[in-house]
Amino acid sequence: MKAIAVVGQGKDSRLELAEAPRPELRPGEVRISIAASAVNRADLMQRRGLYPPPPGASNVLGLECSGVIAEVGSGVSGFARGERVMALLAGGGYAEEACVDAGSLIPVPKGMSLLEAAGIPEVNLTCHLNLFQLAALPVGGWALVHGGGSGIGTAAIQLLRLAGAHSIVTAGSAAKCAQCLELGADVALDYTKGEFAPAVLEKTGGQGVDVALDSIGGPYLAQHLQCLKIGGRLVLIGLMGGAKAEANLALVVGKRLSIIGSTLRARPVAEKAEIVRGFRARFGAALESGKLHAVVDQVIPLADAQRAHDRVEASTHFGKVILQVRSDLS
Repeated sequence: MKAIAVVGQGKDSRLELAEAPRPELRPGEVRISIAASAVNRADLMQRRGLYPPPPGASNVLGLECSGVIAEVGSGVSGFARGERVMALLAGGGYAEEACVDAGSLIPVPKGMSLLEAAGIPEVNLTCHLNLFQLAALPVGGWALVHGGGSGIGTAAIQLLRLAGAHSIVTAGSAAKCAQCLELGADVALDYTKGEFAPAVLEKTGGQGVDVALDSIGGPYLAQHLQCLKIGGRLVLIGLMGGAKAEANLALVVGKRLSIIGSTLRARPVAEKAEIVRGFRARFGAALESGKLHAVVDQVIPLADAQRAHDRVEASTHFGKVILQVRSDLS
């Protein structure tokens, strides 16, 4: 089968279309003929050797895909050959086929294209896990999300609105802030204009936010401790800015704050299945009706995956960059 291979190492690494062995179908899994995948920041890190796949996962990039079930493994119920699905993957999305545990599948709604569906699983399940399952954001609560124009950001804005919560997002330009507000964010802050904590406190009447969803890490820690409300939760899902920082622990103790570290990719398949079940129970109706959708920035052919990575790396995108693998599936 055709798949994307990483050529070179570190900053000099590039993506090229190559031949790869078909994945093995194991009990409890289905084989998907992939129509599309999508680019996530984690893919860029893996390309550079900074985020290796968990044991047993495919070395091929790609943490999500959409397509049609081509084969059903033993022990699988509830899914059939020919069914349109989207899937959360531990790896392997930048390819013509992937095998995945059936618990990581979500049926594609009738009115949704497979191109759009490819941009749903990773970011929406990440936001659901961290904002609602781990951080227990209450109805009417406030959440701070960085990278409002990213896949995570655009998913979080929609999920928070659907859940009856309020969102404050940061973005890197006035134009992106305007797009975030149009999508449904309550507040959008241009992070190039200075520190965000004072503005967050101002917008929340001095109370702060219930939850901060952070993919930056060290450089933002002090500000997060400032702008979290009493009993607030900081959920770390990435360390794009660095892993080390000094913290005023008096704020952590005095405000009874919680700092939660979280990853999705390396979780056991049983945990992923539970996350998928929780997401579908809470947001499945919105997905079916189209109230929850993927914000698609561009669709790029799989053979041009490097161009897709370049766009995400430059942060010129808004929403998800989709990789089209096949055009004959619908």
